Amino acid sequence: MTHILRIQGGQPLQGEITAAGAKNSVTKLLVASLLSDKLCLFRNVPNIGEVKITVDLCREIGSKITWDQQDKTISIQTQELKTTYIPQRYSGSNRIPILMIGALVGRTDESIIVPTVGGDLIGQRPVDLHTHALEKLGAKIEYRVMKTEGAYLASAHHGLKGTTIHLNYPSVGATENTLLAAVHAQGVTTIHNAAMEPEIIDLILFLQKLGVYVQILPNRTIQVQKTCTFHEVEHTVPADRNEVASYAMAAISTQGRVMIKGAHHLPMLSFLNALQSIGGRFRVFSDGIEFFYDKPLRGGVHLETDVHPGFMTDWQQPFTVLLTQAVGLSVLHETVYENRFGYTHTLRFMGADIQSFTNCLGSLPCRFVHQNHVHSIVVRGPTPLHGQEISIPDLRAGFAYIVAALTASNETVITKNADFLDRGYEDLVRKLQSIGAQIQKEALHPLCHAPI
Repeated sequence: MTHILRIQGGQPLQGEITAAGAKNSVTKLLVASLLSDKLCLFRNVPNIGEVKITVDLCREIGSKITWDQQDKTISIQTQELKTTYIPQRYSGSNRIPILMIGALVGRTDESIIVPTVGGDLIGQRPVDLHTHALEKLGAKIEYRVMKTEGAYLASAHHGLKGTTIHLNYPSVGATENTLLAAVHAQGVTTIHNAAMEPEIIDLILFLQKLGVYVQILPNRTIQVQKTCTFHEVEHTVPADRNEVASYAMAAISTQGRVMIKGAHHLPMLSFLNALQSIGGRFRVFSDGIEFFYDKPLRGGVHLETDVHPGFMTDWQQPFTVLLTQAVGLSVLHETVYENRFGYTHTLRFMGADIQSFTNCLGSLPCRFVHQNHVHSIVVRGPTPLHGQEISIPDLRAGFAYIVAALTASNETVITKNADFLDRGYEDLVRKLQSIGAQIQKEALHPLCHAPI
């Protein structure tokens, strides 16, 4: 059953919440567990849609899984593969199916069939970096049309062989896929220009516990040796830095004060710098980070999204809402995805003063130069925001709308795709209510789409 969200803005958020486990860690860890037949226990697992999809996918191929949502633990063991065919119904669900190639291609002699990449509609997610790296390791990969939809067929009937791989772009997904496949590749695999996001480091820590010899070397280089003996693993999922940043921006945008237990300083470094640059305040404690507003925000900043340790692309949408409340002109340049400013149309509808540009308004090397993509914006603030009836296009834009609605002077109703938020934010409505947000979830009748 779908639902709508009603949000009455104008109330400062006050109180304390606890950060959930990271969506972008736990889903990859579940896939990585498929490398062996050993039992893996994960703690601090968030109860979100992305985990549900990944659990279903792993069960599809033969994993035995126990998920205690109350205790926030998942135990998973894949002693044998029931199938290596991932059904087409997973094609639009998330980006996890493509990682099944790296996890399984060295474990089985059978061909692996996975649907094309899904996820949010924020720009193209080309898999050529994935396929080129896997092919260098000895996998054969071809694209086929199956039942009118696309799928990738992969196999390594003669085994995988370690080699040196240079990624043209430090893609998180391509790094993860290459890492997973390298575990079963004969000899040593060296990955140059690898992604170094905290979620990648967490995956490496898990692999080491599993028994893999894996090194992090200078200049974005990772080295992996073939592993034949695996161990049982117990691993705690780190706090979700996207969730921490999201609630931090909601607190400051509403001129409130919120303590986020479990938030860690180091993964948030570039976000905290950006926050300081506009006058947002925070205090770091041993058990979390407190975020608060104490004086008018100042604009005049220039931010560019980038791979870690740069400013994360998932932070820019709610940060744009913050900039609508800051005095002066600010510039945001998106260098990771080419289609990530579509959400600004709705913010303008709510009263924001935002101009869009196809130019690169920044100094970072940008893949979208001269490609006519809208990937830069200029935000003028402060501007009062007004509640509207709106629809959510994707997960992170959805939370930006939540921040805008909480900041607005009247009621906002999210009438379509409110369930997108459940993919990445655990118990969103309850958490927001616990810190003073006036937000209500209303179920819709599945046929007439009217509130029940």
